[in-house]
Amino acid sequence: MDAEETKKEKESFARVVRCVKELHRPEDPESVYATLKWISVIELYVRAKSELSVEDVSELVEIGLQIFHSSQNKLYAQVRWGNVLVRLMNKYRKKLSLKVEWRPLYDTLIHAHFSRSPGPEGWRLRQRHFEAVTSLTRSCRRFFPQGAASDIWSEFITLFISVYAMDKELEKEGKVLSAHLFHLLLPTFRSLLENPWHNSSFEGSGFVRLFLPTNPENQDFFSEKWIKKCLELWDSIPNCQFWNSQWAAVLARVIKNCSSIDWESYLPMLFSRFLNMFEVPVANGSGSYPFSVDVPRNTRFLFSNRTITPSKSIAQSIVYFLKPGSSAHEHFKKLVNLLEQYYHPSNGGRWTYSLERFLLHLVVAFQKRLQREQQDPDSLSAACLGKAERIAFVDVVLKLIDRGQYSKNEHLSETVAAATSILSYVEPSLVLPFVASRFHLALETTTATHQLKTAMMSVAFAGRSILQSSLSSAKQDFGGDVDDRMFLDLIGISLSNALLGMDANDPPKTLATMQLIGSIFSNMAVLDDSSDDLSFMTMASFSEWLDEFLCRLIALLQHLEPNSVINEGLSSSAASGTFLVEDGPYYYCMLEILLGRLSGSLYSQALKKISKFVRTNILPGAIAEVGLLCCACIHSNPEEAVSQIVEPMLLAVISSLKEIPVTGYGGKGSADTLVSNKQDKHTLSPALEAAIDYQLKVLSVAITYGGSSLLRYKDHLMEAISSAFNSSSWKVNGAGDHLLRSLLGSLILYYPIDQYKCLSRHPAAPALEEWVSTKASSKDDQVAHSRWHVPTKEEIQFANELLDLHLQSALDDLLRICQSDIHSDAGDEKTHLKVTLLRIDSTLQGVLSCLPDFRPSPRHDMVEDLPFFIAGASGSCIGSAEIREKTAETIHAACKYLLEKKSDDSILLILIIRIMDALGNYGSLEYEEWYNHRQAWKLESAAIVEPPANFITEFHTKGKRRPRWALIDKAYMHNTWRASQSSYHLFRTDGKFSAPESVTLLVDDLLTLCLHNYETVRVLAGKSLLKLLKRWPPLLSKCVQSLSENLRKQDTPENVVLGSCAILSSQSVLKHLTTDPKSFSSFLLGILSSSHHESMKAQKAIIELFVKYNIHFAGLSKNIIRSLDSHVEGSTSGDLVSQIGSMSFDSSSLHWRYNLMANRVLLLLAMSSRIDPSFSFKILDETAGHFLKNLKSQLPQTRILAISALNTLLKESPHKMQGKDQPSVSLQENANSSLDLALSQIFQEEGFFRETFESLSHIHITDTDSSSSRGNHGSSSFQSMADKSITRFYFEFSASWPRTPSWISLLGSDIFYPSFARIFKRLAQECGVPVLLALKIPLEEFCNAKERPKQCVAAEVLGGLLHSDVNGLLSEWDSWIMVQLQNVILGQSVESIPEWAACIRYAVTGKGKQGNKIPVLRQQILDCIVAPLPPTATTTVVAKRYAFLSAALIELSPPQMPISEVKLHIVLLDELIRNMSHSSAQIREAIGVILSVLCSNIRLRMSYQQEHPSEEGRTDVDSRLEEENWFNLISARASESVTNIQQASISDSLDNSADVDMENAQSNGDSLEDVKWMETLFHFIISSFKSGRSSYLGDVIAGFLYPVISLQETSHKDLSTLAKAAFELLKWRVFPGSHLQKVIGVILSSADDSNWRIRSSTLTYLRTFMYRHTFILTHEEKQKIWKTVEKLLVDSQVEASSSFAFFHVREHAAAVMAGLMKGGDEDFAADFRDRSYAEANSIQKKRNRRKSSSTQSIAEVHGAVLGLVASVLSVPYDMPSWLPDHVTLLARFAGEPTPVKSTVTKAVAEFRRTHADTWNIQKDSFTEEQLEILADTSSSSSYFA
Repeated sequence: MDAEETKKEKESFARVVRCVKELHRPEDPESVYATLKWISVIELYVRAKSELSVEDVSELVEIGLQIFHSSQNKLYAQVRWGNVLVRLMNKYRKKLSLKVEWRPLYDTLIHAHFSRSPGPEGWRLRQRHFEAVTSLTRSCRRFFPQGAASDIWSEFITLFISVYAMDKELEKEGKVLSAHLFHLLLPTFRSLLENPWHNSSFEGSGFVRLFLPTNPENQDFFSEKWIKKCLELWDSIPNCQFWNSQWAAVLARVIKNCSSIDWESYLPMLFSRFLNMFEVPVANGSGSYPFSVDVPRNTRFLFSNRTITPSKSIAQSIVYFLKPGSSAHEHFKKLVNLLEQYYHPSNGGRWTYSLERFLLHLVVAFQKRLQREQQDPDSLSAACLGKAERIAFVDVVLKLIDRGQYSKNEHLSETVAAATSILSYVEPSLVLPFVASRFHLALETTTATHQLKTAMMSVAFAGRSILQSSLSSAKQDFGGDVDDRMFLDLIGISLSNALLGMDANDPPKTLATMQLIGSIFSNMAVLDDSSDDLSFMTMASFSEWLDEFLCRLIALLQHLEPNSVINEGLSSSAASGTFLVEDGPYYYCMLEILLGRLSGSLYSQALKKISKFVRTNILPGAIAEVGLLCCACIHSNPEEAVSQIVEPMLLAVISSLKEIPVTGYGGKGSADTLVSNKQDKHTLSPALEAAIDYQLKVLSVAITYGGSSLLRYKDHLMEAISSAFNSSSWKVNGAGDHLLRSLLGSLILYYPIDQYKCLSRHPAAPALEEWVSTKASSKDDQVAHSRWHVPTKEEIQFANELLDLHLQSALDDLLRICQSDIHSDAGDEKTHLKVTLLRIDSTLQGVLSCLPDFRPSPRHDMVEDLPFFIAGASGSCIGSAEIREKTAETIHAACKYLLEKKSDDSILLILIIRIMDALGNYGSLEYEEWYNHRQAWKLESAAIVEPPANFITEFHTKGKRRPRWALIDKAYMHNTWRASQSSYHLFRTDGKFSAPESVTLLVDDLLTLCLHNYETVRVLAGKSLLKLLKRWPPLLSKCVQSLSENLRKQDTPENVVLGSCAILSSQSVLKHLTTDPKSFSSFLLGILSSSHHESMKAQKAIIELFVKYNIHFAGLSKNIIRSLDSHVEGSTSGDLVSQIGSMSFDSSSLHWRYNLMANRVLLLLAMSSRIDPSFSFKILDETAGHFLKNLKSQLPQTRILAISALNTLLKESPHKMQGKDQPSVSLQENANSSLDLALSQIFQEEGFFRETFESLSHIHITDTDSSSSRGNHGSSSFQSMADKSITRFYFEFSASWPRTPSWISLLGSDIFYPSFARIFKRLAQECGVPVLLALKIPLEEFCNAKERPKQCVAAEVLGGLLHSDVNGLLSEWDSWIMVQLQNVILGQSVESIPEWAACIRYAVTGKGKQGNKIPVLRQQILDCIVAPLPPTATTTVVAKRYAFLSAALIELSPPQMPISEVKLHIVLLDELIRNMSHSSAQIREAIGVILSVLCSNIRLRMSYQQEHPSEEGRTDVDSRLEEENWFNLISARASESVTNIQQASISDSLDNSADVDMENAQSNGDSLEDVKWMETLFHFIISSFKSGRSSYLGDVIAGFLYPVISLQETSHKDLSTLAKAAFELLKWRVFPGSHLQKVIGVILSSADDSNWRIRSSTLTYLRTFMYRHTFILTHEEKQKIWKTVEKLLVDSQVEASSSFAFFHVREHAAAVMAGLMKGGDEDFAADFRDRSYAEANSIQKKRNRRKSSSTQSIAEVHGAVLGLVASVLSVPYDMPSWLPDHVTLLARFAGEPTPVKSTVTKAVAEFRRTHADTWNIQKDSFTEEQLEILADTSSSSSYFA
């Protein structure tokens, strides 16, 4: 690539920017569409890595942002511009100096995704739009101006929304706001995050994460106060991964970028958070939150929906916390101690993924931080990591690496190898000895072969650092006993083992060894025997190793099994290889590197051996592998290798070809030979055929890089190719095709020649090659030094001769066959055609884009400059454009002939399509090659990347360093890519050129072929056609019209329909439909009038096409909308609307699915036309009326669509009542809009609503078994996927209801569809009171109906009316609605309770985005439910009332409750506390649930009032709340009940005798009351956890810890079950510091309880409690807990039960102790270990002296032994220095009586199990004597020997 050419690119880019600027006219929003065609061009410049001037880029970005903001309703345009802006901003982020405002981006998001009336766009487009806007926001964040952070924070967090947003809100409703009104309205707007139990808080957190900038301009915003607020908010929703990941991400960014904040005081709190976010099973618990707060689906979908642990944020925060002198490192060490056990292979589970990410991000973030500090060391000097910090970090991470290295999870073991590699450059003295010992360990364990593979991988990844640290002149100090030689030996051993690893039966291992050899030799400068510094070879010399290697390799090739039977026909490529080629690039790379680095003499030695192998073996199963071996030899030294390898093979193959029968169709032969060979139609023997095929194909791979050294064999090669084409075997013809292609490529393409030689040696270690960074200042010097193959005159001449021979003459042959009938025999004709087409195809595939492209015909006479310029060519130019044109004409003729005569011959058709593809799609062959290669070699593999910060040689660079060969490879591929793109987009952007003749001919042929009746032909032709259309867009509309016509025609065959649908559903066509009116109308009418096709396949294709159109629908441009409006003169498709309208009624005899599609199109048109203000509203009114009628349609699908439609078409309107604080701004004087009239005519028909209700009730399907989720229109049971996507077309984003999490299980699953309720609500608002009156009678009838579906409809309608707030609603409430609601409450029917509860919930839902505007009727509805029931009410009615109450109370927004609602809370609290021991279990549960809602509501309101005191000062209500009588009442009663229940159960057990006296019976009655009361309390605790409200009730729950622990085992089954459920939930709760005291007090006292069961459950709780709180407990608190557990080791309280009890408690205590010792409090653990060892030792000595067990009690001995057991079990996989003594001492107690004996045997067995993997090494820590003692204890004595 020439430097001058790339300079031209700079000027050309400036031209492009000017063009875009001229095209965009801000006053005309439609001009956006004109700019879109330049986007792919701009992307080209970014991907081509052109050097552009920063001024141009920044100008383009500014224009782009303008365009983006001005195309508000054009989502597709925003997606395209958004994505290209992201690319530009990310690439030039350091150089641009922009200021970007955040507010317009936020508005775009809100407008398109969070508003109540989304446009008609398809969901796939919406999803792309959301992704584009969010990534654009992320890229713009760094350019937000100063003050943006505080604006954004206050927007989402604090009280008042700015006037601006307020204005926007009202503008939508068409009102304008004046300043004085604004103050009246202020109190109604509140923050998104004030009510944590409303879904808007999830959105708020997502927005904060997305928008909050931490760029230097905004860093002063982040203060201590901010952190406190942030952590407080984070606390408000516990156990919700979505919430956690949003806040963790925000904090991680702040921690990384704002270095001024001092985090010390927050560390314990944050680390506690980090630890608890990993969902791992603690102490045999479950490994995931027992329930997590349910985030609405759309919010999860919108804001990065990973519901897993935010590992990246955690890792990043930890790495940036580390500073000299900070306590962060201690915390980090403790975190790793707790998590490391989950990395062990035997502890895998669903948590492995997040732990693996955690390890990876730790290492990557650490490396980035070091690199940042190396590059500008002065900026952060105080916070920089010194050597001590680096060592400490690596030391801790090595623990995780050690555990995870041999994991069975592939990702984890690869991550571990990569992490090892990165860290080995940071701290080799720690990492390398670890790698070495692990490798030796893997060699010794013969059982697990996957370990050897992993070990090889880690040596391969760390190879460079091993070599650097042992060979570099700057020697590392590895500490005393480690010798440099050890590492060199390690590499030697691994290389000699690599030879054993090559095994045809073990692919993974073989590939790992090849990777190892490749990566180690990439480091060497030269491979030679004489060089002294490579003395790491364990064998005598390198040449011996090489010999051995080649022997092994040849043996491997001989034993390969081909993957599949080699397939006949065209599709078999030269190399359909075995795993060596298919599974990764390692084989070829290794050969290239090895042969490229050998010194001259060794190369000759290798060549001799390889040449002999190739000459003497024929291996049809390993064509590709042998070919690549030869190719690597030739690439390394063409002159020598060609004579040794190519020459003998060529001669051999020519001599074989002479003996076989020929046809004479392969060129060279004259016409008379055609006849002479007729008689000898011998067939070829299969063996000879296979041999020739093998030799030709190996040759074709081998000569890929031959270049000019092939010229000596010019005649031989030409002869071989011609003879191959002349052969009568199709297989040999195919092999000839490969050879011709490869030869042409080798002659005329550019490719690197000495790619694998070493040019510059490493300055610090001369034996190694120096690797290069692309970001270094001496740009490309190394890559530029490389030699490239540039064709010589002779090579070009040779190539031209081949062209004449196999393209030009073949074309003449082809014309002759097609025009004059020269063959009498059809078979001969077919063979001749096949060979001729194959020759043409082969030549075109060989020359790629070196044959010049068609010349476009300019529209005017003057030929202008081309619009833009990208340099790139794949080789020297040969031939001329005329040749291409001539070929196109001939092929056109041939195609015609084939379709007439041989239309059923797929091979000929496929060949001709491939030729057309190569002709028309200039550059696409290069693109394919680049695309396939791009996947091939993973350039990012850690084995060939040296990180920027290298502490071994102390050489730091800006970017990663790679070996030179890898960079050349990248450059070569980049060049191929540029060649494919250089002229691809040239003619798309400019209307001045029309497509050349030849292209139109090709397009016509392909259009015919893509409707062919063979599927393979259709698919190939379709692909090729679409590529052509993309390049020449003007040809599109012709295609669309002819294809749509095929769908309309009556007698179209099935294959034509399928072909047409395949093309029409492509992206290019769908995009084209948004702007071209003609195509648009023909497309729609084509689909809608295609119902006559009979075949199932055709119907399926049409429906899929329609669904795809819906999903990608991108709105319509102005000119289409204008053409629809029939009032405009001369409109072509004015009748389109009426045509479709007539199809969409039931009466038309269409199939229902077409009826549905017609309705859907009508809706799309109506919605798209709303954007255009000049459009007549008549259509809108008509459509709304049309869909209202459709509600009572006979077709269920159409009804569902009508519901979706009405939800979008009906708007809020004049009849809506203005609230007290909203002065009525009348929109129009006449309240009756045209829509109102249109609709009221319809619904005032006789019985209209009754029929509608009837038909709607059929949609409600009550399926008892599966609980259908809300909002999916319940239609799951009768709608197929395709119908669903037609009827339901957008995520009903924020309109989704309910707006608060649903967690109350006792409400059951309802089939209440909020979208139905919303229609009736909107209908009421649209037409006012008449609707209410019309609904009255049918509603009463349906409320009293027996069937559940009918009641559902009634509930939906009533909910909608109650929530509609229309004028006149209050009087209707008084006259009939209230009575109706009371009847529902008192009704006896049970099964429809869930729907009525949902109805009430809908009716009291707050309005507005945060749900804090109160609906007019809320107070009346609440009063109606709270009103006391008549005394005769049955329990069903009582339960129903409570269900309604709980549904209504969740919807209230506590911070904003008016006084009346607060009073209601107080009244209810009293009532409930009185009823807590109600006799019905169901009602007890309801009371528990409502209590948790009430109490948490009150608490939230109180905390809110403290932060924002109200103006009117404190009321008596508030002071009543603050007394918290309820809490005191419940607490007092709870402790009393627990004692009663316990005493009762004790007396039960004593009192099994027959004489029960009266008093006892009395007390029993009381205790049953207590049991019921207690059950209610447990329901309260459980539902506070489930609802996510526990953070406001922390102290309450802490107070009830004792009852939960103590009632686990009682004689009352239900009570114990509830207690256990509450206990499971408690284990996950992390208590804040303020409540910890209380909790610890409870734990300590219950550990001392007289009942052993309570002691045992306390221990169970302690394990998880300590794990969860380990960072936030103080030293004293921990000490108390340790002491308590120690005391329980010798637990011997005297009580009535058996000795089993305290035996159980002691064992349990030992297990807990082991857990505590693992938990990272090293000082406590060491102290306990020493004490317990000393005590056990003294007991043992006494025993030995006295030989009698007189003095110590069993408890003491058992306690001492259990102390040892705890120490031994606390290190399950390691072997610290103290462990051998402890285990041995433990084993000496094996002779004691039981319980001690069984404890000892169990513990030793467990020790043996956990240390089995590494026992071979670990047993060296024991003395002989110790091993003997262990062997005595264990039953299988061989183990310890």
